[in-house]
Amino acid sequence: MNDETDKSMRSEYDFSEGVRGRHFKAYRAGHTVEITTRDRSIETRRFAEEDGSVMLDPDVKQHFPDSESVNKALRSLIAES
Repeated sequence: MNDETDKSMRSEYDFSEGVRGRHFKAYRAGHTVEITTRDRSIETRRFAEEDGSVMLDPDVKQHFPDSESVNKALRSLIAES
């Protein structure tokens, strides 16, 4: 952690027993999100890599912040081949 994070962390938060990456594999396998719509009904959506979504690693994501930038880069690679 950097000094800024240490200063802003509340004292009641205790992550000393936390395990980094504990849910990583399960999240990558797919996850469900409940969305409350404007009419207050709840819509459930499941997201998984096999549905066409792609999970970017954090170091890659900082270069490709949105779908448009990823698709543009991939199309340029496809055109070169």
